[in-house]
Amino acid sequence: MAVNKLATGRDKAGEKATLQLSKDIKGEGIMSEEKKLTGEVFYPSEAVITRAHAKNWEEICEEAEEDLEGFWAKEANELHWFKKWDKVLDDSQKPFYKWFTGAKTNIVYNCLDRHTQTYRRNKLALIWEGENGEFRSFSYFALRRDTCRFASILKSLGVQKGDRVTIYMGRIPELVIAMLACARIGAIHSVVYGGFSVEALHERLEDSQSKVLVVADGSYQRGKIVHLKQIADEALQRAATVESVLVVKRTGEEVNMEAGRDMWYHELMNLPIAGTTCHIEVMDAEDPLFILYTSGTTGKPKAILHTHGGYMVGVYSTLKYVFDVHEEDRYWCSADPGWITGHSYIVYGPLLNGTTSFMYEGAPTHPFPNRWWQMIEKYGINLLYTAPTAIRGLMRYGEAWPNRYDLSSLRILGSVGEPINPEAWKWYYRVIGKERCPIMDTWWQTETGMFMITPVPTMPLKPGSGTRPFAGLKMDVVNEGGEPVGPNEEGYLVIKNPWPAMIRTIYKDPGRYVEQYWSRFPGMYMTGDSARKDEDGYFWVIGRVDDVIKVSGYRLGTAEIESALVSHPAVAEAAAIGLPHEVKGNAIYSYVMLKSGFEKSDQLAEELRQHVGHEMGPIAKPEKVEFVDSLPKTRSGKIMRRVLKAKALGQDPGNISTLEE
Repeated sequence: MAVNKLATGRDKAGEKATLQLSKDIKGEGIMSEEKKLTGEVFYPSEAVITRAHAKNWEEICEEAEEDLEGFWAKEANELHWFKKWDKVLDDSQKPFYKWFTGAKTNIVYNCLDRHTQTYRRNKLALIWEGENGEFRSFSYFALRRDTCRFASILKSLGVQKGDRVTIYMGRIPELVIAMLACARIGAIHSVVYGGFSVEALHERLEDSQSKVLVVADGSYQRGKIVHLKQIADEALQRAATVESVLVVKRTGEEVNMEAGRDMWYHELMNLPIAGTTCHIEVMDAEDPLFILYTSGTTGKPKAILHTHGGYMVGVYSTLKYVFDVHEEDRYWCSADPGWITGHSYIVYGPLLNGTTSFMYEGAPTHPFPNRWWQMIEKYGINLLYTAPTAIRGLMRYGEAWPNRYDLSSLRILGSVGEPINPEAWKWYYRVIGKERCPIMDTWWQTETGMFMITPVPTMPLKPGSGTRPFAGLKMDVVNEGGEPVGPNEEGYLVIKNPWPAMIRTIYKDPGRYVEQYWSRFPGMYMTGDSARKDEDGYFWVIGRVDDVIKVSGYRLGTAEIESALVSHPAVAEAAAIGLPHEVKGNAIYSYVMLKSGFEKSDQLAEELRQHVGHEMGPIAKPEKVEFVDSLPKTRSGKIMRRVLKAKALGQDPGNISTLEE
């Protein structure tokens, strides 16, 4: 029975068969209702449903809705606590919610120590490949050993519980070790993406008042060296609080080493002070774990604060259910540990679940567009989590590259970072997943810490929709007055109840936390995104509220316009912005990158305008289509539309330290 085939509204027989299959497998399951979903729908296969942690997802969600605290307590009980909680949720000081109050834990004990006391001791925790082909791997025992060594070094330098340590390097194992070592001794890590500018690094060092900086001499990016230590030296000239700089040798290039301040990581790790055992700090569930600065916007970056207890439970539970993590799996999240995706789903989530994680240092297309597919075959990757921008970038090179490799190990695919346009979703599903692998299209934020709107593998999927909120979460789409809008009406995406991995505050600025997230709609968390909810309760995230263009009174999402452009066979990537128009209020300007084999022309530009009009209606036709060779993006892959807008208007683009190039 081909139950994973595309089922449209006309494919009633296939839909009924799938629903019946779901009943046979798990009784009252997620698809047990005799309800026809609207639009283009992809259903999971029998093989996916049978083994899933979420085979009774509907029942789990109902239990969580009836007893939110009971659901999260049950999940928390799967982890180790030095002392259990007095209360699951303390909402006495809204919106400063606290979770698992009175509990004592340490996230690193659950990531490492817990596993080394079991059969997982010699299981691979981390497999790493460098851009230049180097290879390293760490068992859970080895990762704990090196974490203890580095934690001992930090303690010998005077780092104590509550001190801040900034980490600035490329995608290498030492970054993971440094994060875990900080958390082990109760220090607060602040990871700065290894490629930010001098000013961005300095700003974060100053705001966090870090005592120690851990930096690599350099990193490899598309065959070139990024001079991280050189950038750090410039930033440190203005960062008064940093006492020690620990330098990881990655590239071996000559770097400045300031006597009394700078020390080589590899030399320290071989000293007697780097003991292979290091006492683990017993932390309160609400003690800070890390701060992470949001980026890509104007104004001062916000230091988002997360804690040991609630964050741990949230990322453990979400990864387990959404990516259906099993003991034998090899999981690859292609993000960078410098972003929240890397914190939650490269470092902490996989280790909490005791899984084997893969990390790759370089770019998807270096030296050729086969690199990812080659590594999936080589390492037998089962679970792949990446960004739409990477998928679209690889689509440009066609199907021949991935088709050269055996991708049959893949079982679950995932998408993160921005709404994925349906064309890219279907290419990913068909070409990479071979129509076997459900796509977990996740919506969440630095502030949420964990997946918020997400499918699980047993759910019917609609290309471009993140489906529904995770178990226990109440989310909605509301109008200017905070009232729920009707089906398929656009509005503000809000969260109506607390969740364990939620932001606790903005570091050193609680007033800004309240104003930014809780003041627009009292009692509701304001995500800053616009969305709509369809007749089936599926959420469609459109984009940032400031990425919505109002044309002649109609609100049009940039993501929707861009999806329409990318659905044309000539278009690889697109960006849409709104520019002032004396009649319409705003006019749509679009920037388009073409696939290889297509030529720029006025005729093609007009064809694309008409195509968008056909896909979305005449109101959405771009005023102008401009062909470009690249688009300004943050290093996490998000298109910086404000830079395009400033350029078009002849204005200063503001802070562009987060630009990829």
